[in-house]
Amino acid sequence: MASLDKDLDPVLDKDGVRLTVDDAIATVTLTNAAKRNAQSPALWRALTEAGRSLPGTVRVVVLRAEGKSFSAGLDRQAFTPEGFDGEPSFIDLARGTDADLDATIAEYQEAFTWWRRSDVVSIAAVQGHAIGAGFQLALACDLRVVADDVQFAMRETSLGLVPDLTGTHPLVGLVGYARALEICATGRFVAAEEAERTGLANLAVAAGELDDAVRDLAAALLAAPRDAVIETKALLRGARERTYEEQRRAERAAQARRLRDLAGVGD
Repeated sequence: MASLDKDLDPVLDKDGVRLTVDDAIATVTLTNAAKRNAQSPALWRALTEAGRSLPGTVRVVVLRAEGKSFSAGLDRQAFTPEGFDGEPSFIDLARGTDADLDATIAEYQEAFTWWRRSDVVSIAAVQGHAIGAGFQLALACDLRVVADDVQFAMRETSLGLVPDLTGTHPLVGLVGYARALEICATGRFVAAEEAERTGLANLAVAAGELDDAVRDLAAALLAAPRDAVIETKALLRGARERTYEEQRRAERAAQARRLRDLAGVGD
């Protein structure tokens, strides 16, 4: 089975992240299979750069990973006194001011925020372990297709930390507060069947069918006109924050824009 980004020239290929573009579909691949795609500040900066490098033609972004694991989470080297080469260790960061620590974490979070921007739909193709930061990276995407060997886990609380890479908001939205708390506080594994049943995954397939399933989903997403998908995504994303009446008004306004656009009538 061909890889989603096979034979395409990379737009970006650095620090364990490769970005390729095939017309309307961009593929971001985690490439450090030897370390189970463990994450580092350098990888996060590369993910942020990938988001900023997307051409305007892109409508669907696929996030995938080489090897048996999607991502084993944060590279434990971050917790050693020496940290990563050329990077402040987490111990050094903890000794800094509150403002500096907040700014640093905010910079890390940028790698996880752009996946939900309004002009693209993002799909995480997840196999094997997606632990901690790996789980949060999958949660950063709009949609998730998982292999039947997937193992999600939020291990930060077990380490005395909290999930801080934007994963808590989508997790609660997908499975509800009580289940999200239980998943985070226990650090337990969530397998494919539960992920699909609870809404963490849109689809669970055999591991050998993962790329094909993602490719089919991407094609289905591209079948609808781009502007209609953008408006629909905005409506759905804002629905939780709006009242019923506010959502009704938002629907009317969005539909008016679409009708005028289709009729060629200006505002």
